[in-house]
Amino acid sequence: MGLVYQHIRLANAARPDLEELDANALVDTGAADLCIPELVAKQLRLEKVEERMITVADGRQIIVDYVGPIRVEVFGRTAFTGGMVTGNQVLLGAIPMESMDVLVDPRRQQLIPNPAHPNIPGAMAVGVVSAHKDEQ
Repeated sequence: MGLVYQHIRLANAARPDLEELDANALVDTGAADLCIPELVAKQLRLEKVEERMITVADGRQIIVDYVGPIRVEVFGRTAFTGGMVTGNQVLLGAIPMESMDVLVDPRRQQLIPNPAHPNIPGAMAVGVVSAHKDEQ
């Protein structure tokens, strides 16, 4: 499978007064988190939460800033996450993709809403007892 890119919107979830950013993100199902370049972190005025050690593609371990909170949007679906400040492009990892209920279609080499939940993101909450009237 080749590289998959997707247009996404990024925003500082703590500062709705700031302008959102458009990004052409590399979609990487092998990466766990959202990674953003330093310039994006500065443009969104994201706060450093802590430092984290990450393992990069060549196996090296490096320490990077973890910033947030970040609102990620694609296909009208939203995730709230933090981001690793590293690299020179936005990388969309598995955790925000899972939160938005999107997946990679390998035949078309593109990101798509989960066909099992095409109109609204789905999620697993195994073991949770619902108090909602419609679910009893």
